[in-house]
Amino acid sequence: MTYKSDIEIAREAQKKPIQEIGAKLDIPTEHLLPYGHDKAKVSQEFINSVQDRPNGKLILVTAINPTPAGEGKTTTTVGLGDGLNRIGKKAAICIREASLGPNFGMKGGAAGGGYAQVVPMEDMNLHFTGDFHAITSAHSLLAAMIDNHIYWGNEQDIDIRRVVWRRVVDMNDRALRQINVSLGGVANGFPREGGFDITVASEVMAILCLARDLSDLQRRLGDMIVAYRHDKTPVFCRDIKADGAMTVLLKDAMQPNLVQTLENNPAFVHGGPFANIAHGCNSVTATTTALKLADYVVTEAGFGADLGAEKFMNIKCRKAGLAPSCVVVVATVRAMKMNGGVAKADLGAENVEAVKKGCANLGRHVANVKGFGVPVVVAINHFVTDTEAEVEAVRAYVAEQGSEAILCQHWAKGSEGTEALARRVAEIADADMANFAPLYPDEMPLFEKIETIAKRIYHADEVLADKKVRDQLRAWEEQGYGNLPICMAKTQYSFSTDPNLRGAPTGHSVPVREVRLSAGAGFVVVICGEIMTMPGLPRVPSAEAIHLNEAGQIEGLF
Repeated sequence: MTYKSDIEIAREAQKKPIQEIGAKLDIPTEHLLPYGHDKAKVSQEFINSVQDRPNGKLILVTAINPTPAGEGKTTTTVGLGDGLNRIGKKAAICIREASLGPNFGMKGGAAGGGYAQVVPMEDMNLHFTGDFHAITSAHSLLAAMIDNHIYWGNEQDIDIRRVVWRRVVDMNDRALRQINVSLGGVANGFPREGGFDITVASEVMAILCLARDLSDLQRRLGDMIVAYRHDKTPVFCRDIKADGAMTVLLKDAMQPNLVQTLENNPAFVHGGPFANIAHGCNSVTATTTALKLADYVVTEAGFGADLGAEKFMNIKCRKAGLAPSCVVVVATVRAMKMNGGVAKADLGAENVEAVKKGCANLGRHVANVKGFGVPVVVAINHFVTDTEAEVEAVRAYVAEQGSEAILCQHWAKGSEGTEALARRVAEIADADMANFAPLYPDEMPLFEKIETIAKRIYHADEVLADKKVRDQLRAWEEQGYGNLPICMAKTQYSFSTDPNLRGAPTGHSVPVREVRLSAGAGFVVVICGEIMTMPGLPRVPSAEAIHLNEAGQIEGLF
């Protein structure tokens, strides 16, 4: 049996004008700022006008640790949103925007798959409404103004060896990781080392996704630390006087983007911070707006629940005053087999024992999420190679953990394939069973917060950090940053910091390589193991296969 590719399915979508999609959420036409016929931004004026409305129910979709077999977290998020609308609920979807780097690299697009997609798929995976370009421009303006400040006399007494503000570009380009700037003589400034990160790793991205409005945005931008003086005191963005102009560049990007699913249901696609170096969720503005307009809002967090759900709960929910009513953990039979030791080439053959062995990874994620006081449902994202015995093994295992697993076939059937999941999720959300609380209180010391995450979420025995790291954390506490949450930066492939350690490892240590203060975003980044803030392209990048066909349509994007 041959299956259509995601892009072929997306191209056949019977899209409705974006005004009709907005009408489903009672957004007046004059408050939709259209980008073409099928996407629009929602005006800040309208967002301000609905703040006194009650919130709908928030449903988080997360997953097991990602494997090369694929889990389909975004696909399930879209499928569940469509499923809720199918059973007569007023539901909206909130997902992140796609970065150009992974699109042209290895990952491909980020708009769902099969018959559970958000469209227009090509636009969303390319320039969309220009949000990422605005973030890149705002970040670059600050970088230029720092070097300009140094050139024209350095009034702030910046130590050019301690400029911590790097540059960004929304592309995977390993050649830019470490560079020298201001070469070429007196006219070009003072030579120093610098480097580039990918745009989604920028603190500006994290801030855009956590800011409540434009004034909050400017305050957070001003709070960013960009360098240190010769006396080691921090230089803030506001000291360089860049925060106002950066806010101007980000004015339109702050407004959430409205698009639609293949089944013409509303979807907000806004923001996209890195899920291991930042908090990996779509914007607070999009999520809080959707909660005012829909009875149910389905959103996703980045990577596995040990990173994505933990940051969603401890950072996003804490900062935005949100509380999920239900969490869906996505798993696949194929991924269970990989966690059980089966090679990717052998995943097509039935192996119930490997499924059972690999379920330990799923079980730990379920237990971890329950630890936040939120009820959990497991969505088994169905693949055509799955056998009934394998699916049953997952169901039985999850039942033993005190939850339930529901088979979902949204990739092949759209909302029809998620009807059972939608009914159960709505039932749980309506029952108000959640008693949500973050993992640690604001006032807990920073190092204890790191230990709490490492021991309770990763099941590590200890956190290894040298004196320099501990002294830095204590210094930040003395400077008034002790109440900030922790943003752990580690591999997404394992509970440990070793990407090859699958399953549910115990007895491991979490080595902290360095800590970074994101004073504007409002969290402390704790870097464990090798984490790249500027990815490279693979040997055969996706870009090699992307082209326009004779009809002027994009091929190879997904």
